Amino acid sequence: MNDPAAFDPRQHRMCPTRWFEDFVLGERFILPSRTMTDGIFAAFQAASGDNHPVHYDVEYCRARGMPHMLAHGFQVLAQTCGGAGLFAHMVEDSLRGFIEQSSRFLGMVFVGDTLYATLEVAELTPNRTTGVLVLKSTVHNQHGKLVMDGLQKYLLRKRPVPAAAGAAAHP
Repeated sequence: MNDPAAFDPRQHRMCPTRWFEDFVLGERFILPSRTMTDGIFAAFQAASGDNHPVHYDVEYCRARGMPHMLAHGFQVLAQTCGGAGLFAHMVEDSLRGFIEQSSRFLGMVFVGDTLYATLEVAELTPNRTTGVLVLKSTVHNQHGKLVMDGLQKYLLRKRPVPAAAGAAAHP
């Protein structure tokens, strides 16, 4: 039972690999909700180097009519990271690259807000051996208000053709 040769790390996976052609328009990937805490604000400030007081000084914000510190747009965008859910595990073997991202910030996010992010397959553009998968990204707050939307583009491999089938197709 304790035979190291019996263990195969390739079988230690969250889910099976999906290839470009396995995705369908409208398919959704729900990401875990996250409440924006003081700690998340501090971690973002440390990682980004952003030093504007609107993102770290609650009294500065209150003096300007805000209830608490205001999240940076990139902090909100980070909630749509595909690695936060199953999507990244699905494309472990097929992902060639994260190639483009765009976003619109539609509402304010403050400390204490809970964010709900979703990725949805919006476009599939096949190439010869790869394809571009476009995911629409959305972030809603706890009141159901859309606070961010955008697009993410990924270059994915198509399913590999078995060597014998490839040789038969190309005499």
